[in-house]
Amino acid sequence: MPQQPPVGRPGLDVDPAVVGRRVRALREEREISLSTLARRAGIGKATLSGLENGTRNPTLETLWAVTAQLGVPFTALLADPAPGPVAHGTAVTATLLEVFTDTDATYELYRMRVAPGVVQTSPAHQPGVTEHITVFAGVLRAGPADAPLTAPAGDHLRWVSDVPHTYAAVGDEEVAASLLLRYPRR
Repeated sequence: MPQQPPVGRPGLDVDPAVVGRRVRALREEREISLSTLARRAGIGKATLSGLENGTRNPTLETLWAVTAQLGVPFTALLADPAPGPVAHGTAVTATLLEVFTDTDATYELYRMRVAPGVVQTSPAHQPGVTEHITVFAGVLRAGPADAPLTAPAGDHLRWVSDVPHTYAAVGDEEVAASLLLRYPRR
């Protein structure tokens, strides 16, 4: 079983070389240059090059920015999207539980924890992607960066996440929740 990155170190606990190979393959399949993808994703060309070469442990925010520009679900970066990989962002830790598809969409289901005292801003996903969060413990403020929503334990949030969006625990308690991402098929 892969080791989790040390606390406070954002990234994905999957071999960076595997993720890098997938990013490069997806980029090349779409005939997008490294420079163009970096510019569209809002990241440095050196960052993207390091990601593709497996020498960088990118943040969750960076990986979502790249997948949004490639038009693929986050799990497309994993060679084997079996349950278990953990992604670490500025505030969010997300454990992949399941990936499933139907004729209209691909879904990713995560167990999510949001640390108190930090706000995570995530880039826009590709058009039409929605996020559905059920809060089990704590109070979560999440949603579009310009109009976040708040949900206490037992409540549910939903928004179209093709705009920058944020996640933050309200107060001093860690938030425990489930996150379902729906990626429509093009």
